[in-house]
Amino acid sequence: MCDGEIRAKAPLLNRRRVLRLHPQHQFVVENMPDREIKSPIWRSEPDTVEDMFDHTYKEKEGPKPPTVIVWRNVILMSLLHIGALYGLYLLPSAHVLTWLWFCVCYLISGLGITAGVHRLWSHRSYKASLPLRIFLALCNSMAFQNDIYEWVRDHRVHHKYSETDADPHNAVRGFFFSHVGWLLVRKHPDVIEKGRKLELDDLKADKVVVFQRKYYKPSVLLMCFLVPTLVPWYMWGESLWVAYFVPGLLRYTAVLNATWLINSAAHMWGNRPYDGTINPRENRFVTFSAIGEGFHNYHHTFPFDYATSEFGCKINLTTCFIDFMCYLGLASEPKRVSKEVVFARAQRTGDGSHRSSRHRSG
Repeated sequence: MCDGEIRAKAPLLNRRRVLRLHPQHQFVVENMPDREIKSPIWRSEPDTVEDMFDHTYKEKEGPKPPTVIVWRNVILMSLLHIGALYGLYLLPSAHVLTWLWFCVCYLISGLGITAGVHRLWSHRSYKASLPLRIFLALCNSMAFQNDIYEWVRDHRVHHKYSETDADPHNAVRGFFFSHVGWLLVRKHPDVIEKGRKLELDDLKADKVVVFQRKYYKPSVLLMCFLVPTLVPWYMWGESLWVAYFVPGLLRYTAVLNATWLINSAAHMWGNRPYDGTINPRENRFVTFSAIGEGFHNYHHTFPFDYATSEFGCKINLTTCFIDFMCYLGLASEPKRVSKEVVFARAQRTGDGSHRSSRHRSG
């Protein structure tokens, strides 16, 4: 069920919170520097303060700390991508059901990142029942991109100190660093310092998060490698060799790079219709590959919006999934920004590419 259908039923179901600015906040907005424009939107949402940009942070003067390469990570990441290339070579020989299973595992892994650690646990943009949280934790283990607690901590630091030394994958340092390089070197001291100071009590109080963190390694072995490999071998007789390299390594590597493109490409290429003062962009290719996460200028402008875009389900499988979970009663209270606030923000700080700006000029 798509966004428009859920919105029509919202008065009856009371499942969506549409946030609007108070008139006095509007006055404050008009008189604030661009970096501070976001503040009034969060005043009614105190639980989202940890992913709000901190305009008081100042990078330390003087020379930057030396880059320390973690050679273990370099070797492992190189071997992984070599294995993925071999999986790509084996793809034509795979059974058609193995191709389909590849897509299923890709989608499950992706939802563990997009609907799970990102929209649910990082930004608390909707509420999920226990069965849904367990399912998303398993999906996250299949994605194998750090446990929920660690992923969320780094992502909140990314939003709070975006494009600064305290940003784990600071895009100012270039495409390669923001894509994968940040995983191959020691973290900047400011990233570690700011991560330790974050308030993460919501994660510590979530038993699903705590359990997954405790048993993360065996859950990854099961969900990321054994399940993708054994299902095609047992169900339709695929060879273990092809099953391991195609829905196993190739799928895992593809999901990794789709996620990394959000940190790299979506911070460099595309338009900025909502806030032209920040680097994140609207990138259609990333939107497609990352099942809805490429509306990145919108997301950094309104990080608490569960849809991460103003267009609902359009090119956004993750939003469709959350809407469907709301329909089933497994999710509730998805937060949404009103059209009036979106249009007003685009007029104030956008780069002029938003449709409201074009209509206004016409």
